[in-house]
Amino acid sequence: MATPNYGYEKRQRELAKKQKKEDKLRAKAQRKPNDPQGDDLPADEQPEGDAGHPEQPAG
Repeated sequence: MATPNYGYEKRQRELAKKQKKEDKLRAKAQRKPNDPQGDDLPADEQPEGDAGHPEQPAG
């Protein structure tokens, strides 16, 4: 019977862990541009106020 290659198994675990971490970072980076203020509401469901309207000239 062949002996187990523990080095290979460890390397595979490390690669899987690295891949999972990269996937998480990629998903986080994709969410960030869509949600710059950290609000949970989509752009069309933002609360009403002056923030979404163009500035009006003073006077």
